Amino acid sequence: MSDAPKIASEIDDIEQSKAPLLEHLTELRSRLIKCLMGLLLGCVIVIPFLPQILAFLLAPFKRAVVEINQARGEMGVEALNDDLIATQILEPFFVNVKLAVFGGIILAFPIFAYQLYRFVAPGLYKNERGAFLPYLIISPLLFSLGAALVFYYIFPYVLRFGLGMSASGNIELLPRISDYLKLAMTLFIAFGLSFQLPVILSLLGRAGIVSSAALKKGRRYAIVGIALFAAFVTPPDPVTQIVLGGAIYLLYEISIISVSLLEKKSDETTTSAA
Repeated sequence: MSDAPKIASEIDDIEQSKAPLLEHLTELRSRLIKCLMGLLLGCVIVIPFLPQILAFLLAPFKRAVVEINQARGEMGVEALNDDLIATQILEPFFVNVKLAVFGGIILAFPIFAYQLYRFVAPGLYKNERGAFLPYLIISPLLFSLGAALVFYYIFPYVLRFGLGMSASGNIELLPRISDYLKLAMTLFIAFGLSFQLPVILSLLGRAGIVSSAALKKGRRYAIVGIALFAAFVTPPDPVTQIVLGGAIYLLYEISIISVSLLEKKSDETTTSAA
């Protein structure tokens, strides 16, 4: 009988926790629906511009073919065709679908970020909300920086490397449009997400999950992990892997500085409050 009040109290706690949990799940569903609507809106906006987007993505391939054809001409080998082929009836359709979704995700990213902020904002203090907002601006900028590095340096080099394998004329190259776009999107996403490292580590540092001392101590493990990641997501050529690995390691060092500054600011705030 003595345990009855304790059991009743635990039951009351469980019942009281159900309402907040259901409210959070309902809000999460609402935010996800808004994200999906933003994605659909982005896809609709992108659809009329699919030919221009495809031409933009094909520009590095066209330039690489021109350069390779110069080498083939000097060797007396027939020039490559700068057209990409489709080997399935519905392949052009699915290529357009992938482009629409890819473009829709890019256009809808501000909506995704805003919905994420609105979902986590109620659980943050006022000063934490202000500290969280800059990351919503920095994150797309870093992603764009990674994508620009791919488009203007990495991707053209990868294309020249691949097309150069056929310069002897012993291999007839018939590249598929779907394979080309898969390679392009893989590189864009890999570099774009890799450039989010300072944002992720800074947020973890602000939350107290990681420290600058731990990041410094884990440099050797980070280097191994970065090398494995670069080898996994890039084509099998050393230059691309070195460039990606070097960029990620530089961002890792920037993250250490960022976390260290956050820790220093937190210590100063604690000291002044005391």
